[in-house]
Amino acid sequence: MSDKSQVLTDFSLLTEHDIYLYREGNHFRLYDKLGAHIVEHEGVKGTVFAVWAPNAARVSVVGDFNQWNPDSHPLAARWDGSGIWEGFIPEVGHGHLYKYHIESRYNDYRVDKTDPFGFTHEVPPRQASIVWDLDYEWDDAAWMAERGDRQSLNAPISIYEVHLGSWMRVPEEDDRMLTYRELAPRLADYVGERGFTHVELLPITEHPFYGSWGYQVTGYFAPTRRYGTPQDFMSFVDYLHQAGIGVILDWVPSHFPTDEHGLGYFDGTHLYEHADPRQGYHPDWDSYIFNYGRNEVRSFLLSSAHFWLDQYHIDGLRVDAVASMLYLDYSREGEDWVPNEHGGNEDLHAISFLRQLNETVYERFPDVQTIAEESTSWPMVSRPTYVGGLGFGLKWDMGWMHDALQYFQRDPIHRPYHHDDLTFRMVYAFNENFVLPLSHDEVVHGKGSMIGKMPGDAWQGFANVRLLYGTMFTQPGKKLLFMGDEFAQGREWNHSTSLDWHQRDEPQHQGVQRWVEHLNHAYRSEPALHELDCHPRGFEWVAADDADNSVLVYLRKGSTETVPPILVVANYTPVPRPNYRVGVPGSGHWAEILNSDALEYGGSGQGNLGGADTAPIPYHGHAQSLNLTLPPLGMLLFKPSG
Repeated sequence: MSDKSQVLTDFSLLTEHDIYLYREGNHFRLYDKLGAHIVEHEGVKGTVFAVWAPNAARVSVVGDFNQWNPDSHPLAARWDGSGIWEGFIPEVGHGHLYKYHIESRYNDYRVDKTDPFGFTHEVPPRQASIVWDLDYEWDDAAWMAERGDRQSLNAPISIYEVHLGSWMRVPEEDDRMLTYRELAPRLADYVGERGFTHVELLPITEHPFYGSWGYQVTGYFAPTRRYGTPQDFMSFVDYLHQAGIGVILDWVPSHFPTDEHGLGYFDGTHLYEHADPRQGYHPDWDSYIFNYGRNEVRSFLLSSAHFWLDQYHIDGLRVDAVASMLYLDYSREGEDWVPNEHGGNEDLHAISFLRQLNETVYERFPDVQTIAEESTSWPMVSRPTYVGGLGFGLKWDMGWMHDALQYFQRDPIHRPYHHDDLTFRMVYAFNENFVLPLSHDEVVHGKGSMIGKMPGDAWQGFANVRLLYGTMFTQPGKKLLFMGDEFAQGREWNHSTSLDWHQRDEPQHQGVQRWVEHLNHAYRSEPALHELDCHPRGFEWVAADDADNSVLVYLRKGSTETVPPILVVANYTPVPRPNYRVGVPGSGHWAEILNSDALEYGGSGQGNLGGADTAPIPYHGHAQSLNLTLPPLGMLLFKPSG
């Protein structure tokens, strides 16, 4: 087409009501209005472009259709005072590359920006946005109809955390990454066989630096092009849904990178970020912090959250770095921060934004979950906003992760002196709706692999890993395990290479993987292990104080008396303990339904020959008790069977 094609400025997708909502911070579907949209106007096909740049003196669209000429297709300022520039360009359509050329009213600043609302962009390091439609025929109606029940707080939720670029590669093709469509059947089959209910993807929103794992986002409305097109990602989600697997996305409203083509200093001013670096610059991540007090920025972020749930059928958003949003002095020392209007360190605008996020998401998508990665003791993160909470559905229990890993890294000879690392969690376990995470953060940056953290010889290392996973799966709370941990990968995670799949051929690694499968099966099939994950009636200590032997005994219980309880007995030392008496509620036979020391998991095979019968010997406050053999570094699960 000619680079002199006319820009029509008498046509708009925006209405006065859109502008009102946008400026009020209450527009949740800006992706229908801003960005690039393929339309037909007066019989002519083309694309409407719209961008927010209130401090621009001039904005034009440059692209492969006009030789990137900033004088060819200028946009018009729309809706007096809105700061929006818009125009319809005939003949520009699907697949055309473009950017916005912005000339600021200040400091003679000129820049080419990718589209903040672009649906897809070039594969990094290339930066142009691509005109694209989001047409797709979904086949996941069955999943969508029932996902509310499958994602409720009394349902089993077991999450497999995945970085798509390094989960599995093609070594015979120069170690290339798989595409969304290649990943879908492989991941669905693998996750299904292991028994997980969900996958959680490290951010797939477009990001210029692969080594950020997606946490430095430039495309808040674009799945990364590294693995395919928007429709390819839709197909990925669709396939997993048809396989009965939910898809959770990591979403990053806390900060964004300083790359020139991104959101930073967008129109020659600090538009999306705070101008004051004490509020707008993140020292840890060399990134900008969103200005949550600016209504247009809130509309942008809220629209992004709703976009993934609406257009991509995403089942949940795990919100990254919530703590960094809540505290004005997060990672700042001395006077390098600005107090709020009351003199405190709470970011009142961010708090308001998070509450609005959760209120609007649950209003429009009541069957999804929002999950906070929040590492402090901020109260009521997963409590409704009407009682003063932040309104999240779930919160990562970072305290449990820290305490558990700290405990397991100790030589068993020292564990009796740190017994409270295991028991302290139950003081606060029901203050929030928790997810117990063993996440990617624990196997990077020199922290070593999960198996590499464990003390003792190789046998003890694998036994400890099985015991750690057993502890996670039997504690109250939903579960999350990072890829590779399910078979105890030996090396630390490296985002540039595939997982070490060959290790699954080794018996000890096979044993860990089989143990995870069976834990998932028990967690999903036994109501006592999941129905009351978030309610104190679901847990009861039997013996929490046997620090000398490093033994814990507890019951998991269901929502009604008819649900059989599960008795959990764990020995955190390599010393077998025969004739260990445990009090139980009810007489009869208690079947040993899982034993982490079984030979099939790589254990020594010690146990109770399938179960034990009670004796009328009072113990632990119960009239009946069992005489058990506790295997070394082992966990036993029992269920009454008559």
